[in-house]
Amino acid sequence: MPDIANQPVTSLRGVGPRMAEKLAEAGIEQVEDLLFHLPLRYQDRTRITPLGAVQPGSDVVVEGEVRVADIAFGRRRSLLCRIQDNTGTLSLRFFHFSAAQKNNLQPGRRIRCFGEVRRGASGLEMYHPEYRLIDDAQPTPVAESLTPIYPGSAGVSQATWRKLCEQAVDLVARAAPSDLLPDREGFGLSLVEALTYLHAPPPDAPQELIRDGRHPAQLRLALEELVAHNLSLEKLRRQQQARGAPVLEGGQAALDEFVGTLPFALTAAQRRVVDEILDDLAKPVPMLRLVQGDVGSGKTVVAACAARRAMACGFQVAIMAPTEILAEQHRASFANWFEGEGISPCLLTGRVKGNARRSTLEAIASGEAPLVIGTHALFQDDVVFSRLGLVVVDEQHRFGVHQRLRLTQKGEQPHQLVMTATPIPRTLSMVAYADLDCSVIDELPPGRQPVQTVLISDSRRDKVIERVRAACEGGRQAYWVCTLIEESDALEAQAAEATCQDLETRLPGLRIGLVHGRLKPSAKEAVMQQFKQGEIDLLVATTVIEVGVDVANASLMIIENPERLGLAQLHQLRGRVGRGSEASHCVLLFKSPLSQQGQARLSSMRESNDGFYIAERDLELRGPGEVLGTRQTGLMDFRVADIQVHGDLLDRVRELAGELADHQPERVDPLIRRWLGNAERFASV
Repeated sequence: MPDIANQPVTSLRGVGPRMAEKLAEAGIEQVEDLLFHLPLRYQDRTRITPLGAVQPGSDVVVEGEVRVADIAFGRRRSLLCRIQDNTGTLSLRFFHFSAAQKNNLQPGRRIRCFGEVRRGASGLEMYHPEYRLIDDAQPTPVAESLTPIYPGSAGVSQATWRKLCEQAVDLVARAAPSDLLPDREGFGLSLVEALTYLHAPPPDAPQELIRDGRHPAQLRLALEELVAHNLSLEKLRRQQQARGAPVLEGGQAALDEFVGTLPFALTAAQRRVVDEILDDLAKPVPMLRLVQGDVGSGKTVVAACAARRAMACGFQVAIMAPTEILAEQHRASFANWFEGEGISPCLLTGRVKGNARRSTLEAIASGEAPLVIGTHALFQDDVVFSRLGLVVVDEQHRFGVHQRLRLTQKGEQPHQLVMTATPIPRTLSMVAYADLDCSVIDELPPGRQPVQTVLISDSRRDKVIERVRAACEGGRQAYWVCTLIEESDALEAQAAEATCQDLETRLPGLRIGLVHGRLKPSAKEAVMQQFKQGEIDLLVATTVIEVGVDVANASLMIIENPERLGLAQLHQLRGRVGRGSEASHCVLLFKSPLSQQGQARLSSMRESNDGFYIAERDLELRGPGEVLGTRQTGLMDFRVADIQVHGDLLDRVRELAGELADHQPERVDPLIRRWLGNAERFASV
């Protein structure tokens, strides 16, 4: 992009300090930002519609002679102006007007208007149309292209957006920047041609195609942006691997002994993924590997094998979990598995305070603590590792990029293993994790039963409660999950407490426990232990039990208000049952009426237990930001590209990125700067 594109917006006509502040609030700071601030939709102002041909609900340009303009009194005072041409009449109604405006609309004056035609008290009307008075002696031409409607921002009018974007496109068009994609690519359009088209399409532009994001001009820009994104991730991967990492290739005997002491055999898929990880750890470059596995596939023990290898080689391991309850679950699992090895994992969360925290920090700094499990507390400044060799990030999409980056910076160049039980659709993984090698645990441990899922209206709540009673009296255990729209531990705790009290009243013979985010870790752990040991029949909980809880005897789950959660989260919750050999069920207890999209989403849960199918449906119905949790990660902040619309370009994107890196490397950095600016530094984890 020529230098003009990198100039501040204050270099444009009409942009002073105050306007620059308003534009900055919308993320517009350089001329280039205006180029990619593309319209949401368009209006056709290229033709004048005779008044006799206007239809209710249409947006049209009309022209006529003012016949009368008077103040109309009713429930609201308004200025009513009647215009006429040789085909018919139309009323213009203004609820906000001035005396000067009324005086300007004198009978006999000609006026051109644009607006939506509606049925009103006086027949067909336009409310607050855009208008201008015209002079027959000096004909006023109509627009030559469709009129763009830009994403709005407080204090910046559409007219201002149009003037600024027009200036930006004109300046860059005159500078004629070179194209950075290979010559044969681009859907027959140069970058400038694509931008010019989208900011000012011709009257015959296929608006439906543009609306769907599939016009060649949009595909041209999306392709280039996705290539730039892919190149940035590959560049950062090369930079990381150029730094080197500790070679962890010893300790096989210790690992074999550890695997031999486990109370179960690893599945073939687990063994395959462990081998892939061990191959990575034995190399002098940092491992960057994503492990995907459906609920219950056994990712944690795979991480334990990687940790055992690192510890056998004399390095520390940090395992970061998104919630305290999951960190506590991991600590319990690892302590159990490593009990015979003489390794005691230490726990560091925000609730570890005082002397306990000081002693934990000292053990980490001295190297006495080889295995540290915690939450975001692990990356705080006062946490110093002696010899960090492996970082494991569980449920990685829940952490912001900055958080993961800070944890990996606590070692010289530790190996990275990131895990998720939320299967990521191929299209998303190709974009968000192009810098990571990917392993998939595609096999469940033997004996697992598929969970039967049913949708039941809240109006049948009594029958659901009886179903819980029957299951528990039959020797099984059950979960009752409470959800809230508000992301508030306090509100969720109140909802769970109220539900628990209601169920205790209605199920007096059952032993009922309660877990929510406001409980102290010791209290949560005590309740969970009681549930695991069969001392509690029914566990009422918030979504804190989404991951990490493994109770084989639990065969029934009730999820209240499932329409409030994403499919991936529902799938995670459902994964808490079906962990034994008994048939298990999940009841989605929804509130009526259910929207059409809500019905489609929940039906997906009923149709399949396949996490990858669920993830694809979640992407289709909610979008990538929700699926990945990227509102806080920044991974999917595209200017033009939309993964749901342009996912079919990704194979081509990968080929083009490789071709540019291998044969035209001089284009790589300019392409990354054009689309990502300084954002590329965040994609390294």
